[in-house]
Amino acid sequence: MKKAVKVKVKGSVQGIFFRKFVKDQADKLKLTGFVRNLDNGAIEIFVEGEIENVDKLCEFCKTGPKHSVIKEVLVEEQPFQDFKEFKILHI
Repeated sequence: MKKAVKVKVKGSVQGIFFRKFVKDQADKLKLTGFVRNLDNGAIEIFVEGEIENVDKLCEFCKTGPKHSVIKEVLVEEQPFQDFKEFKILHI
């Protein structure tokens, strides 16, 4: 069974390889979608794949990479879009 979610991660998450951390985890879990920085300092992730792997990625986002300070993680279910890969998007 598959699902898709949008995740917003707030805190000290930009400039510390958070996007690369998310991409590496998504690749390991065979997930697709994207991660990008937002203008307000948060990170936005759209991820889809097997339910248990999407849930694992959401859990990874709650701790983040070394030097990150996570203040809030918001997860919102989304319609499945059938991405082919996981990308880091640049503004």
